[in-house]
Amino acid sequence: MKLRTSYYFAASALLALSACSSTSLLPPSSVSASMAESWQAPLPHQGNLGTLSQWWQQQGDPFLVELIEAAQALSPTVANALSRIEDARAKQATAYSSLVPNLSAQASATRGVTQPQVPAATTLQGGLQASWELDLVGANRAVNNAATAQVEGSRAQWHDARVSVAAEVANLYYAQSSCLQLMEIAKQDTASQRETARLVDINTKAGFTGASVAALARASAADSNSQLLQQSTQCDINTKALVALTGIAEPELRKKQAVAFAQPIKATPLAVASVPAQTIAQRPDIFTAERDVVVAAATVGNARAQRYPRLSLNGSIGAMRVSGGGMEQNETTWSFGPLAISVPIYDGGQRVAAVKSSEAAYQASLASYQAKVRQAVREVEEALITLYSTEARESDAQTATQGYTASRDATQARYDQGLASLIELEEARRLALSAQSAQVTLQLQRNQAWVALYRASGGGFEPAQATEPVTARAD
Repeated sequence: MKLRTSYYFAASALLALSACSSTSLLPPSSVSASMAESWQAPLPHQGNLGTLSQWWQQQGDPFLVELIEAAQALSPTVANALSRIEDARAKQATAYSSLVPNLSAQASATRGVTQPQVPAATTLQGGLQASWELDLVGANRAVNNAATAQVEGSRAQWHDARVSVAAEVANLYYAQSSCLQLMEIAKQDTASQRETARLVDINTKAGFTGASVAALARASAADSNSQLLQQSTQCDINTKALVALTGIAEPELRKKQAVAFAQPIKATPLAVASVPAQTIAQRPDIFTAERDVVVAAATVGNARAQRYPRLSLNGSIGAMRVSGGGMEQNETTWSFGPLAISVPIYDGGQRVAAVKSSEAAYQASLASYQAKVRQAVREVEEALITLYSTEARESDAQTATQGYTASRDATQARYDQGLASLIELEEARRLALSAQSAQVTLQLQRNQAWVALYRASGGGFEPAQATEPVTARAD
C-alpha cells in the first residue's frame, strides 16, 4: 500500500511539472529589426552583375586568390575562430548528455578467507547503474538549445573571420597595384624633371638662361625625386605587409607582383540584393547576433526553470558469483529508484537574482542585435554611395587627365622652342601629374568600395553554412 502511495505521489508530481513547458519559460528567441524595404542608394548596374559567392575566383586573378588563401591559412583570427567551434561542440556534447540517462558499469573480483575454518573463496561482482534527471520543465533542453546556437554562431564567426582576412588582403592588394602605378608616374615625371634641369644647366653655363631659372629647375627635379622615393617606400611597405599576411617569401612575392601588376587591376562588380533584409540575412555577424539572442533566451528559460521542482530517477542491476570450498553460489540484485523530487524553498534570493540577471542579458542581446542590423545597413549604403560616386567621377577624371596631359605636352613643345617659360612648364607638369594621380586614386577607391560592399553584404555567407562542416576555401 505504501509503495502504491509513493508511486501515486510521483505520478502526480510528474503531471504537475510537465504542465510547465519549457516554451512558456523562454522569452521570444526570434526577433526582428526595422529596416527600409529597399536601398536608398542606387545599386551598381541594378545589381545584375556577378554573384557574391566565390567572388575572388571571378576576378580572373589567380595571384589574388593565392594571397587570400595563404593569408586565411596563417591568420590567427581564423585559427581562434576554429578553436571556438571545437569548444562550442564540446559544450554542446556536455549539454546533450544531461538529456539522456547516465549509465555506468562496475566490476570487481576478490579472493580471501572471511571466516576461520572456512576455505578461501572467490567473489565476482558486476553491475550497471543508471541515473536520469527527468527534464520536465525544460531546464536541460534550454541549455542544449543554447549550446546548439553557440555552435552555429561560432561557425558563422569562422566565416566572418575568413571574409575579414580576404577583404584585408584584397584592399592591400589593390593599394599595392595603385602604389606601383603612382610610382611609375613619379618615375616618368622625375626623368622629365632631371632632363629639363640638365638642359637648363647647360643653357645657364652658356649664358642663355639666368641662374634663377636653373635653381628652379634643380629644385623641381629634387622635389620630384623626393616624391618618387616616398612613393617607392610606400610600395615596399605594402610588399612587406603582404609578406607578413601570407607568409610568402619576399623575393617570390615581388616576382609575382611584377607579373600581376603589369596592367591596372579592376575589381569585378558583384550583385547586391535589392531587398535589404535579404542582404542583411547573409551577413555572418548578424547571424551570430541572432544566435546570441537564442542563447540569451535559453539562459532565461534555464534560470526560470531552476525555481521549479526537479525530478530524478535512479536504478541498478547487478550479479554476484561466490565460489570456494567446492561450493558455488550465484545471486542477482536490482533496484528501481529512488524516484526523487527536489523542491526549492529558500535560497536567499539566489534564483530570483539569476532570473533577473539573465533577463537583463537577454535585453542587452536584443539591443546589440538591432544595433548591428542598423550598422550593417549603414555599411552597405555607404559602399553603394562610394561606388556611385567613383563611377560618376570616372569619366571626368579621364577627361581631366587627357586634357592636362595634352596641355603639358604642348607646353613642353613651346618651352623647347623658347615660347614658354619654365614656370609655365612646371605648372603644366604639376596639373598633369595631379590629374594622373587622382585618376589612379579614384580607381583604388572604386576597387576598395567593391571590397567594402563584398564585406558589408556578408562575403557569400549563407545561414545554411552555419550547420555544415567547416571547410577551408576562399569565400
